[in-house]
Amino acid sequence: MAGDWRNLGYMGICKQKGSIIWLTGLSGAGKSTIAAILQTMITESGKMAYVLDGDKLRNGLNSDLGFSREDRRENIRRVAHVAALLYEAGFVTIVSVISPQEDMRKYARSLVPNGEFTEVYIKADVEECIKRDPKGLYKKALENLIPEFTGVTSPYEEPSNPEIIIDTQKISAQEAAGNILKYIL
Repeated sequence: MAGDWRNLGYMGICKQKGSIIWLTGLSGAGKSTIAAILQTMITESGKMAYVLDGDKLRNGLNSDLGFSREDRRENIRRVAHVAALLYEAGFVTIVSVISPQEDMRKYARSLVPNGEFTEVYIKADVEECIKRDPKGLYKKALENLIPEFTGVTSPYEEPSNPEIIIDTQKISAQEAAGNILKYIL
């Protein structure tokens, strides 16, 4: 009977209804910055929110994974299940991961009831991300020091039907977080 309680409006241990906000986009697009601002906005509104950041997860839970297609799939599978657990507890869960494959984002969506998953495409073209390159990763990828780097030597599948598209070349991270907050409220 797993899942039956979800349709009953279960509020989890946080005494609030959980949801997942899934930020996807290239490295350097602004996902982590927007996620941190959004978390602050949500908690200031009196709700419990938690950020699952791809870089932090890669240093812990997913430190055994590389960047092959199979490892990327396993990375997203694990992140999706952690997000679903936080959703069940009643957290507004903000996931900030590249998640380059459309089918894996759909898989993550399938773990929670309809309407509880908001896909947000944090859009910035690869040229802009290369200019920003906050971690120096594009430079290394372009020098062939990082194999299978998304946007350079490995593809990123743009979302076909996200609930929100945020173009970080046109608005600030603060404005982006505000737009997402308006959508989810």
